[in-house]
Amino acid sequence: VQLQASGGGLVQPGGSLRLSCAASGSTLDYYAIGWFRQAPGKEREWVSCTSKSDGSTDYAGSVKGRFTISRDNAKNTVYLQMNALKPEDTAVYYCAAGPICYSDIVAFNSRGQGTQVTVSS
Repeated sequence: VQLQASGGGLVQPGGSLRLSCAASGSTLDYYAIGWFRQAPGKEREWVSCTSKSDGSTDYAGSVKGRFTISRDNAKNTVYLQMNALKPEDTAVYYCAAGPICYSDIVAFNSRGQGTQVTVSS
């Protein structure tokens, strides 16, 4: 499966963005989808994941209550709705596909190219 992440941009603190992870070559029904992010000079961080089996979702503590991961099977796309954004959310965001949710992006089978999110006034 090939993944294309999009939807990043510049937003003010407190604002919202919706990231998209569009798949081609296979249906996302078959995969767990994870979102990760990496800020300059920092380690890559797991953000969220939705499983393929029951569609359950999980979030890092730093984004819980502000971010929501969801699937649109008709569009073969997974979204990450990000609300109440903070400057510390600034990073390149990546989506990844695999059989289950992993905490490390390297364990996933496929990864998108990343989309930049900048939260700044």
